[in-house]
Amino acid sequence: MKDWFVRNRIVVGVTAMVVVIALGVVYVVATVRDQQAAATQPGAAVASGLTFVDNGGGQNLVSTLDASGKRTPGSLKCLRVYTAAGTTVCLRMGLPGAYEAAVYVDGKEVRTVPLPGTPSRARVSASGKIVSWTVFVTGDSYLAPGGFSTRTGVLDLRSGELVESLEAFSMTIEGVPDKRVNENYWGVTVASDDNTFYATLGSSNTTWLIKGDLKARSMVTVRQSAECPSLSPDQTRVAYKKRGGRLGTWQLFVLDLASGKETQLPGSDGVDDQAAWLNPTTLAYAKVQQGGAPTIYESAADGSGQPRELVAAASSPGPVA
Repeated sequence: MKDWFVRNRIVVGVTAMVVVIALGVVYVVATVRDQQAAATQPGAAVASGLTFVDNGGGQNLVSTLDASGKRTPGSLKCLRVYTAAGTTVCLRMGLPGAYEAAVYVDGKEVRTVPLPGTPSRARVSASGKIVSWTVFVTGDSYLAPGGFSTRTGVLDLRSGELVESLEAFSMTIEGVPDKRVNENYWGVTVASDDNTFYATLGSSNTTWLIKGDLKARSMVTVRQSAECPSLSPDQTRVAYKKRGGRLGTWQLFVLDLASGKETQLPGSDGVDDQAAWLNPTTLAYAKVQQGGAPTIYESAADGSGQPRELVAAASSPGPVA
């Protein structure tokens, strides 16, 4: 038997490789088929409508979900997208191996900005005048605190001014001017004055919710343990994700800015997204199920009730502008 194996070891090895490759192909085909099937299914009814990236079959088409739950695909392809007041920011693949932020106003492309890494977050202010994005510089993820590098840019469409990185702004941490260089910023959300903003600061295995001033080019910390903030339409609350312990799962919380009261949203465990306010009482966000495509859910901002599934095989949710 040993002699036979020696004589035929090449054949055995090739056969084993073919079997492994075949199994891999079957798995990929089945996964794509399942995602495509999910993409054809109607979503849940959303009174105010929903925009999202359709991840079914890897198409990444920007699509909409109307009040009846009907999914309508568009022609724009994005990895992350957000629209407000007629302005859309689309983070997409540009040249092979490169990414860019494309800005559209009333459907017309008006600006393209090269990105230094993999798209992660995208936002447009309620007025449509301020656009922001976050990318992973090295393609890492948020899963390893202190083990990734981000760049967050802000574009003012009124003046055309581009802030390539928030690292150029001054930072004050808990009342002390900060000079550290190992800092990451991500997840911008801009207030209705198109000047005040909130974002995340990550440094030395600690995250902070920060408040910034675009004109003054300055930022200050608000509180620890908050990531990917999203300011409510009435400007009174900020939703963000927060870890249950250093290595625990993320959950969504809503902070009342006046009282400092924090409300946990039940059933949001495992969320890894910058939630979007669909209206003053409802948040939408994507969660990835184990081994599957992301699914978009909505939750009541007051923490009442469990999340409701809106649309499968989809990500980057936002309100219909």
